[in-house]
Amino acid sequence: MTGHTDRFLLLSDSVLESLEISGRDVVDAIEAAILQDAAGQILTAPKSAVVPNDGRYMMTTLSTSDAPDLTIVKSVMVSPRNPDRGRPGIDGAILIQDSETGQMRALAEAGWITGVRTAGLSAVAARRLANPASRSIAFIGCGVQARSHLAIFADLFPLAEIRAYGRGQANIDRLCDMARGMGLQATAHDDPRAAIEGADLIVTSVTLNYALDPFLDASWVKPGAFAAITDLALPWHQASMSAFGPLFVDDLVQEEASPKKLVEPSLVGGDLKTLLTTGPGQFDPDARRAFVFRGIAIGDFAIARLAYLRAAESGAGQEVGWPG
Repeated sequence: MTGHTDRFLLLSDSVLESLEISGRDVVDAIEAAILQDAAGQILTAPKSAVVPNDGRYMMTTLSTSDAPDLTIVKSVMVSPRNPDRGRPGIDGAILIQDSETGQMRALAEAGWITGVRTAGLSAVAARRLANPASRSIAFIGCGVQARSHLAIFADLFPLAEIRAYGRGQANIDRLCDMARGMGLQATAHDDPRAAIEGADLIVTSVTLNYALDPFLDASWVKPGAFAAITDLALPWHQASMSAFGPLFVDDLVQEEASPKKLVEPSLVGGDLKTLLTTGPGQFDPDARRAFVFRGIAIGDFAIARLAYLRAAESGAGQEVGWPG
């Protein structure tokens, strides 16, 4: 679809997944967007969230750019009761508009973009903090985020095995089957410590639940390993987090404005802009490194922009207009 028209694209998760966007494409797109953000070429609003007392979590992000001229808004909800309804735990939509006129360019499902964005943010940090020779990866939580991380991390590291720990057997089996289909060894563990100890990479993506009792200890992570913590660090014992060093977040400004901190602020060595502009410092094989994050608007913008432009160029999706 070209030019400014009254028609726009409908992009389902299945269409977005069919675009064959690689893990390296995702990481490169996020890194480019972060650098554009640092240069003032992309403007973002603070992430907004509403957290009712029943376990739900509603969140929106907003970013805009004039090169290309796109404004992107994402609205998603985490509902702990969705799996019982046969629906994904995270659901929502992404609105893509012309940043000059406000006209609709696309309406996309949020599942694929959110999963890829989160894994992509982890991978941006991992590309600078993890051992590039990493061969083993442990997953604490085996749902959509685990599968998205496996797909992207397998593009970046010479993985040979995964360890899986989670609550839902169906998700554990699906993740292990995915890994075996990629030629990797896959082992399911009944004990999270057994999964983490000795792993080169760790990804935690436990379903958000503020009433969760922490059950992970950073001292279990071996020296030289890297942990991507996507779940607000809720499953980690806060007293153990000082075992990580260096530890990075996605955005220092967002973190400073958040009333509930991810970790003790004195432990934070920087954010993604720090990693991309000044670097993480010298690699220390005796250090445990971690990336703890909430998710930032620029990640959603980067992947939605990449997917929309790829779909428009290839003719993917359904072109529609507002009725009558």
